[in-house]
Amino acid sequence: MDVISDILSHMRLAGTLYFRTSFTSPWGVVVPPYEDVARFHFAHRGGCFVRVGDEPDLVPLEQGDLIIITRGATHTLFCDPKTESDALTLDEVVRESGFSGNGTLVYGDAGTNHETQLVCGHFAFEKGAAHPLIDALPSYMHIRDYGDASGEWMQSTLSVIGAEAGREQMGGDLIALKLSEIIFAQALRAYICAEGNTQPVLAGFSDTFISRALGAFHNSPGAHWTLEELAAVAGMSRTAFATRFSQLVSTTPGEYMVQWRMQLARQMLVDSGAPMVEVAEHTGYQSEAAFSRAFKRHFNTPPATYRREWQKTS
Repeated sequence: MDVISDILSHMRLAGTLYFRTSFTSPWGVVVPPYEDVARFHFAHRGGCFVRVGDEPDLVPLEQGDLIIITRGATHTLFCDPKTESDALTLDEVVRESGFSGNGTLVYGDAGTNHETQLVCGHFAFEKGAAHPLIDALPSYMHIRDYGDASGEWMQSTLSVIGAEAGREQMGGDLIALKLSEIIFAQALRAYICAEGNTQPVLAGFSDTFISRALGAFHNSPGAHWTLEELAAVAGMSRTAFATRFSQLVSTTPGEYMVQWRMQLARQMLVDSGAPMVEVAEHTGYQSEAAFSRAFKRHFNTPPATYRREWQKTS
């Protein structure tokens, strides 16, 4: 499995669709903040403007564009910059439209030709899941001509999502929901390829040499990797690799390995009743004691306690 897929699958990426919209001018809606999720809006037909939080610049969302608000910040969608201040809250729009939660959210003046159809939802990761790549993402990712940029297969996927979401046909919402989870992975890949080489952490995943070492590690995270072995995979000297890795990923190779192994351990603890020694071996530790010390340093609680607390709240 490639590195991005491995990260997202272990973080339990899940998509949720809210609704498909049919907004006609004039319209504007303020979406409230939502912690620990990434909200998305795909312009299936027509376009609009988006202001994310206190960002000074407007984002023009044109037909075929995708925007992902990575940390669930409040944002405003509207048809005309002149009427941005007139935007209603999402609750007010839902109430005035009479939207019941099923079908399409229809709002705005009837009879106008200026219609915007959006497919809206959010992405979330499992509670407690984390990775520096996700933490390093900007407040929003705007991908223009998302379908075209991602290839014909993604354009077809987006067309299916747009056609199925909110149509009240048998199985339509489930189809759109499952397909929507593809969007985040593809958007992340497209963003890293287009702009990631200039941004800390993301640059490491787009770098030819560092990405080789990351791929090898993610394929066998429990192996007893040394700095020399990772450098050899990257095709670099030990010193050059360590320096380049730290510059691009903003952490040392050793720290990165510990962070990811702790995420794998956390997931194994909450998903299974595996004995602690098995969890230790799976994540590359030669003894249960060494694993327990590393886990407590990382999560500030012993692994056994972490498992018990998780079971109480789940």
